Amino acid sequence: MNILSVASEVFPLIKTGGLADVAGALPLALAGHGIRVRTLMPGYPIVMQRLAGPKVVATFDDLLGEPARILAATHEGLDLLVLDAPAFFDRPGGPYTDGSGNDFVDNWQRFAALSFAGAEVARGLLPDWRPDIVQAHDWQAAMTPVYMRYTGLQHIPTILTVHNLAFQGQFGADIFDKLRLPPQAFAVDGLEYYGDVGFLKGGLRTAWSITTVSPTYAQEIMTPEYGMGLEGLINARAADLEGIVNGIDTAVWNPESDTHIARPYAAGSLRQRAVNRQAVAERFNIEQDGGPIFCVISRLTWQKGIDIIADVTDWIVEQGGKLVVLGSGDQGLEGALLAAASRHRGRIGIVIGYNEPLSHLMQAGADAILIPSRFEPCGLTQLYGLRYGCIPVVARTGGLADTVIDANEAALSARVATGFQFTPINADGLRQALRRVFKAWQEPKVWGRIQNQGMKAEVSWESSAARYADLFSSLLTRANLS
Repeated sequence: MNILSVASEVFPLIKTGGLADVAGALPLALAGHGIRVRTLMPGYPIVMQRLAGPKVVATFDDLLGEPARILAATHEGLDLLVLDAPAFFDRPGGPYTDGSGNDFVDNWQRFAALSFAGAEVARGLLPDWRPDIVQAHDWQAAMTPVYMRYTGLQHIPTILTVHNLAFQGQFGADIFDKLRLPPQAFAVDGLEYYGDVGFLKGGLRTAWSITTVSPTYAQEIMTPEYGMGLEGLINARAADLEGIVNGIDTAVWNPESDTHIARPYAAGSLRQRAVNRQAVAERFNIEQDGGPIFCVISRLTWQKGIDIIADVTDWIVEQGGKLVVLGSGDQGLEGALLAAASRHRGRIGIVIGYNEPLSHLMQAGADAILIPSRFEPCGLTQLYGLRYGCIPVVARTGGLADTVIDANEAALSARVATGFQFTPINADGLRQALRRVFKAWQEPKVWGRIQNQGMKAEVSWESSAARYADLFSSLLTRANLS
């Protein structure tokens, strides 16, 4: 079975969030099911620099107004098709924003071009390969099933995977005439979205199947609270909606072989974590004493509940805890955390930015990871925490609720607890959970059991890849019957 995956970022080539981790790990997991995935992604400068021996397999004289090529290459086991379109992707900044953090004004054109190229690959653009199914990730690739629907490819099964419904790719109606779609595509059952053009909305309408990255999030997005204005459409497509929880690459995230940490360890040798704990304390200039070290590894945004963290920093220190933070985002939240670090030197440490090796060390050395997200489609940092014995303290929402077993009395008695959940999702709710965390910390045997149980949790792609394989098979059966 051949699958074309269309994604705007793919780890380890380029990453801004969990989408890249999924786009990079799922194809490798599906290979064990006899499924070949080729991933179409943009040729950002950092991607072009890292490709080894790329081969031109297709050209466009006019890809939404610009020349482009598709390059075939492999990278760390991934089978890649890279869209080399310099006018769209060869520029400084990130995948979506310039050096000042502002969205590129032509993002609609850049990612419509990526989707258009995906549809052409599905049509048979490559001389020796054609996909059986196309999977598009988030709004940046959501136009792929739209182009396929309106250009005679509706017989090929398509899946739209929603990693975060909050990012929808909504643009003014004036761009529609430049998308090279027939007039009927700008309608309620197509791209039209409150008078604008909605890339994600169009993908939700036209894809054969919709997946989200956890079962709970699949249910949540059918409600007004989490549906972000699209709950009506999602409810109408409920029969085609499935939540499949993300996994992680357990070869990359493996405390027994991780080269980014100070000392490798396993569940049976948790005392070795002390070396990593010391390395974390030294990196963030915090004191080492009897209190737990909490970590935050996150975009610093309201969605991630970072304002809740800021509200409880003083209280954490009063209780004897320490806090280390790695991330960037909202300047006001960055400032609040930096101010807390200034108030509590030696107890709170902050690194603004993102550093992949440091994130590994923090998971290996901190005692618990705080994830108070107001909504979280899946979340990966709690899975990394489980894998590394860094106990997750999570809001009861989305994939966080699906992947962490709360350390309530019943779960502790049954020895199945893997972390701590809390609700309501506010400062009081987090403080209540942290009171339970501090109590468990005072009982080393209880703490150790929670750590060990978390490290036994199934966090790989194995079971989730099997569910995707089943979904692909059912779509092919449906296509053959139609």
